Amino acid sequence: MRAKKKSWKQQLNQGKVAGYIFILPFIIGFVCFISFPMIMSLAFSFTKYDILTAPKFAGLDNYITMFTQDKLFWKTFGVTMYYVFFSVPLRLIMALLVALLLVKSSRLSGFYRTVYYLPSIIGSSVAVAILWKRMFASDGVINALLGLVGIDSATAWLGRTDTAIWTLILLAVWQFGSSMLIFLAGLKQIPAYLYEAATVDGAGAITKFFKVTLPMLTPTIFFNLINQLINGFMAFTQSFIITEGKPQNSTLFYVVYMYQNSFKYNKLGYGCAMAWFMVLVVGGLTALIFLSQKKWVYYESER
Repeated sequence: MRAKKKSWKQQLNQGKVAGYIFILPFIIGFVCFISFPMIMSLAFSFTKYDILTAPKFAGLDNYITMFTQDKLFWKTFGVTMYYVFFSVPLRLIMALLVALLLVKSSRLSGFYRTVYYLPSIIGSSVAVAILWKRMFASDGVINALLGLVGIDSATAWLGRTDTAIWTLILLAVWQFGSSMLIFLAGLKQIPAYLYEAATVDGAGAITKFFKVTLPMLTPTIFFNLINQLINGFMAFTQSFIITEGKPQNSTLFYVVYMYQNSFKYNKLGYGCAMAWFMVLVVGGLTALIFLSQKKWVYYESER
């Protein structure tokens, strides 16, 4: 006998079951390794907890100490804001410039894209941090190259408060590869007829960039800005390995100080309070950028 054909409702239900099975590993991982630890850290932020003994409820003590007594807290927050304020725009500008150079296909396009993307993969590694530290040492390759062109070659880049932070910013700018690839994808999605129309109207290269390329690329800029903003506030390896927060805590990033409180000074409750303050800051800045997109982000589908 011929098997009865399944109704569309049965097929739909089977499809739903299959979908739930496929997303189950992600749901389990999200609950166990993200949601549950976040809830626990929020609970610990209201306690005195040194890891070795049971946590003791302390109310808002951690937050009060953080905002009113811990001067280093505000110092590290200011250093991180300074780092993000300069590194994120510079990285995006560098990524866009390189993407504009690579948008035209050639025999070596794939090679160049790989070379430029490579720092994004290895840029946050300990090995690169140690190499960067040696490059900017007093007897490093940077001073050696400056000496070859007659410039003072005895600068202690990592030992001065006005230059140490910029060595870390330069490392962040060097890691523009991921943003560059996203910009490259966005550039290739811009319709050619817009450039053709601009050419007919007599627009030059600069006019085309500001009147066609940049407006059409704003959704990509928006996406990259959100990602790089979050990555900037999460910066850790650069400060921890290259400068160790020196000199005079001028390169002590917020996340490094949070790590020190949690695991070096055994003040995990205080570290959790710091973590949740940063969550609120990053969430607030992200929300502001989302609210502002109506004024500067152009979506062709909403014309």
